[in-house]
Amino acid sequence: MLRFLRIRNLAVIEAVEVEFESGFNVLTGETGAGKSILVEAVGLLLGGRSSADLVRTGESHAVIEAAFEHDGREIIVRREISSQGRSRSFINGSLATAAGLKDLSITLAELHGQHEHQALLDPTTHLPVLDEFAGLTGQVAGVGSEWATVSGLRDQLDRSRMDERERLARLELVTFQLTEIEKASPRPGEDEALTATRQVLLSAERIQRLCEESYGALYDRDDAVLASLAGVWKRVGELAAIDPQFLPYTEAREGIKSQLEDLALFLRNYAAGIDASPGRLQEVEDRLALLERLKRKHGPSLDDVIERGRVLARERDLLSGGGAHTEDLLKALGDAEARYVQLAGELSAARRTAASGFGRRVEALLAELAMQRTRFDVRFTDRGSGSETWGERGIDLAEFFVSPNPGEDLRPLARIVSGGELSRVMLALKTLMVGDSPGKTLIFDEVDAGIGGRVADVVGTRLSALGARFQVLCITHLPQIAAKGGTHFHIEKQVRGGRTVTSVERLDDDRRVGEIARMIGGASVTEAVQASARDLLGPAIERKAKAKGERRKSGTWPRNT
Repeated sequence: MLRFLRIRNLAVIEAVEVEFESGFNVLTGETGAGKSILVEAVGLLLGGRSSADLVRTGESHAVIEAAFEHDGREIIVRREISSQGRSRSFINGSLATAAGLKDLSITLAELHGQHEHQALLDPTTHLPVLDEFAGLTGQVAGVGSEWATVSGLRDQLDRSRMDERERLARLELVTFQLTEIEKASPRPGEDEALTATRQVLLSAERIQRLCEESYGALYDRDDAVLASLAGVWKRVGELAAIDPQFLPYTEAREGIKSQLEDLALFLRNYAAGIDASPGRLQEVEDRLALLERLKRKHGPSLDDVIERGRVLARERDLLSGGGAHTEDLLKALGDAEARYVQLAGELSAARRTAASGFGRRVEALLAELAMQRTRFDVRFTDRGSGSETWGERGIDLAEFFVSPNPGEDLRPLARIVSGGELSRVMLALKTLMVGDSPGKTLIFDEVDAGIGGRVADVVGTRLSALGARFQVLCITHLPQIAAKGGTHFHIEKQVRGGRTVTSVERLDDDRRVGEIARMIGGASVTEAVQASARDLLGPAIERKAKAKGERRKSGTWPRNT
C-alpha cells in the first residue's frame, strides 16, 4: 500500500506531501485543481513515460518520492525528471530502470485513469482481460513463443529462396550491420545505467563533499550525532521511568541507532567508491555516444538494437550456408506449426471454459452496482482454419457483449450508450482484473463519469467495500462517493506571488462536512445543504469511530488519527 507521497515541482505542484491510510481514501476539489496530477505522479513512480513538460516552469527538475508497504517491508521509490527531459529512478536508494519500475508496479499498485474506458471499449483488449481472470497468461506466453518460432522460420524460408546474387548482396549488408552491433556488445538497460552514472560523475565533487560532511556529522566529529544520542537516550530512559508513554521510543533505540550506523557506513563507502577521474567520465561519454549511434540506426531503444542483433545473426547463418537447407526449414516449420496449433487449441478450449464463469462474476458485480438484471457474455469469433489468421495470442477473437436492460439483445460493449452504465461495467471489470493481492493500492481517477444519485451511492459503497481488501485512492466529484471514504483529502489551487500553487489537505470530520456541502450545493452552501452533507457523512463517521474503538481495544493505531 502507498503510505507516503512527496512531490516537488511537478506541473502546478510546487511542494506537496501526503500520508495515505489503508482502506478507502477519497480526493476531492474543484476541476483543474490538480487532482489528476497526483495520479500522474504515482504513474511516473510506477514506470510511466516522463517528459520535460512535466517540470514546473522555471525549475531545473521535478522529484516524486513514495513509500510503499509490501509484505511487511518498506519500499522507497524515487523519480527525478530534469527540465531537459532526462529521467532517473531509484528503488530503495539504488538506481533502477523504467522496466524495473514497471516490474515493481505489478505488485504495488494499479492505476485506473480517466482514459482507460476508451481502452476497454477496444475489442482487442478483451481477450487479455479474460486471460488474466482465468490465469491463462502462462499459456498465452507459450503460444506467443511458438508463434515467434513459426514467424521466424517462415521468414528464413523466404530468404532461403533468394537467387545467388541477391543472397550475396544481402549477406554482405547483414554481416556489416551485425559486426557493428557485436563489436559494441550492448547490454539491456546499459544506456539508462550509464546516463545515471554520468550524472553522478558530473556531480562527483559535490557528492563526495556532502557524503564526507554527513559522515562527519553522524559519526566522525567530536559532536557527532551518534555520540550525542547516548545522552539523549539516557534522558529518554529516565522519562520512561516516570511516564510509560516514552517506553515505545526507548524500545526503538537500537533500531534507530542501527539505521544511522548503516547510513554512516553507506555515506563513507559511497563517497570512496566514486571514480571521479576525467578518464572514467570520458569512458562513459564515449560509450553513451556509441550506444546512441546504434539506437539511431537500429532502435529506437537499446532493446530494439539487441533484438536486431539476434535477428541479423540468424539471417547471416542462413545466408552463409551455416543454417538449415530449404528442406530442413520446411520440416522445422511444419513441426513448429503443429506445436502452435496444439497449444493454441488448448488455450482456446480453456478460454471458452473460463468465459461462462467470468460472465457470471461480472453479472454478480454489476448486480451490486444497481444493474441487477444485466446480462454479460463473452462471444468468440472463429478466425477460420487458415494459418493466415493465426497470431501471437492464439486463434481466437473475442468481444464482450452486454445487455443492461431486460428484453434487450446483447450488444457489443462499445455500443453501450449510457455513460453511467459504462462506468459501472468498467468498475466491475477492473475489480475482476485486480485478482487477489490484499493490501495492493488501487487508484481510480474519476470512475464516477456519467453517474449520479442512487447509482453514485452504490458505486461509493462498492469502492468502500474494495477498501476492506485493498488500499483504494479515488478522485471524485460526487458527494455520494466522497462521503463513503474513510480518509478525505481536499486538493486546492491558489495563486501566490503570481504563481499557481496546488495544495493537499487532510480533512477532519468538521471540514469534511463543509467540503461535501460544497460538492452538493456549489457556490451556494445553505444550512439545509450542510444538513444534507451531515446526513451523507453520518454512516462514514460512525464506521470510523467504530474502527477506532476496535483499534483501541486491540492496541493497534494508525499513523494518523
